[in-house]
Amino acid sequence: MRALPFACAAMSIAMSATLSAPSASAAETFPSKPLRLVVPFTPGGTTDILARLVAQKAGEVLGQSIVVDNRPGAGGNIGAEAVARSAPDGYTLLMGTLGTQVTNQFIYARMPYDSAKDFTPVTLVANSPNVLLINSTLKAQTIGELIALAKREPGKINYASTSTGGSPHLSGELLNMMAGTSMQHVPYKGAAPAMTDLLAGQVNLMFDNLPSALAQIQAGKVKALAVTGVRRASVLPSVPTVRESGLPGYEVNSWFGLLVPAGTPPERVRQLQQAVDKVLAMPEVRQRIEQLGAEPGGEGSAAFAKEIGSDTEKWSRVIRTAGIKAQ
Repeated sequence: MRALPFACAAMSIAMSATLSAPSASAAETFPSKPLRLVVPFTPGGTTDILARLVAQKAGEVLGQSIVVDNRPGAGGNIGAEAVARSAPDGYTLLMGTLGTQVTNQFIYARMPYDSAKDFTPVTLVANSPNVLLINSTLKAQTIGELIALAKREPGKINYASTSTGGSPHLSGELLNMMAGTSMQHVPYKGAAPAMTDLLAGQVNLMFDNLPSALAQIQAGKVKALAVTGVRRASVLPSVPTVRESGLPGYEVNSWFGLLVPAGTPPERVRQLQQAVDKVLAMPEVRQRIEQLGAEPGGEGSAAFAKEIGSDTEKWSRVIRTAGIKAQ
């Protein structure tokens, strides 16, 4: 039999080896090292609370620890950019919010990432209404009294929120639009510093995600004037909604969900989704989220992507109508 030329023989051997050996991605166990979950806001807020709850339980399911990394600033853009620029290998996740994934792109003149193109949704973690809080210095006990006061003293009442462009900020702007008031927005880098200034009387009122505000409400340190959802919150049954307090049609909800950099292998996205959805189905986790005044998610990547798209259409109109821009 005639011998193959050397180059052909070498190629034949290489092809045989390639076909017989498993691929590197198939052979590699995922995850094989700790994961990082970036929270784009300060510790103590709702985004951080939910991230730590999920990180602990999902780490147990995946067999690797998940380290929470707080990177606040620029309405969540700093932390979100860090994830968008990370290797798309499944080891870096973002706890995204309405601000980072929807509204910031319409508010900031320059965005360091593309909300639609730079991320792949994993799953929704929770939905939550916001709550309007006042301290003892504000002479208003209802939404009606607040609106009347704001109209008597235009531009003198201010409200805190966790960031520029987040759902608490939009809660205040939507109230201004629908009630014809001109309350001034004071943005913070998270719920904790905003709450500190509310308690100290540095701001008149505050819109916050209900989970991060609930402890202060229950302790009697602040008064909840109204919640921003369609229905009253089960943890605050005596607190009315804004819409039943005189502004029909008013509704703002916050959501929190996990995303990874675009280009992350689909099988790893599925593995992360399955792990987190398993956690969100645990009775003790669902109970804890509900105790915080939120509704557990766990609907998967496609449903989460659809919700992001729907909110992008809704809030782009509101932001442009109101002329909201980052300072």
